Amino acid sequence: MKIKIKRLDKSLPLPEYKTQGAAAFDLAAREKVEIPAGKVGYVSLNVAIVTPLGHFFLLASRSSLHKKGLMMANGIGIIDPDYSGDEDEVKAACFNFSSSPVIVEKGERIAQGIFVNIDRAEWEEVETMPNKTRGGFGSTGNK
Repeated sequence: MKIKIKRLDKSLPLPEYKTQGAAAFDLAAREKVEIPAGKVGYVSLNVAIVTPLGHFFLLASRSSLHKKGLMMANGIGIIDPDYSGDEDEVKAACFNFSSSPVIVEKGERIAQGIFVNIDRAEWEEVETMPNKTRGGFGSTGNK
């Protein structure tokens, strides 16, 4: 699958899959960012991407991001296929859960991306569900 991509800072490399078996590609910070303790900061990831028709671009934190005291503020990012203009740079909203400011350096890999097929749901409203009630939120841990 060929993906149209625009780098805003060409001194940084294109996103890349770091191993042969990697499911997602790494994305790096375009500039140095300081995120204050207990606050959300936005890390520009240096790319605008044309997502293939019938897909969305899922943005997730790299597994090592928590070692810096950061996590993605919204868990994951869903970048819609129509977010693909020249100035539509992908950004990661990062929450600093530590008690000190955290610096993200230019070129530091902080996020990963993957293209996911979109299946649009059609709703079939029913009066009763076909399965037995399981017990509610967290119920598998009670047995």
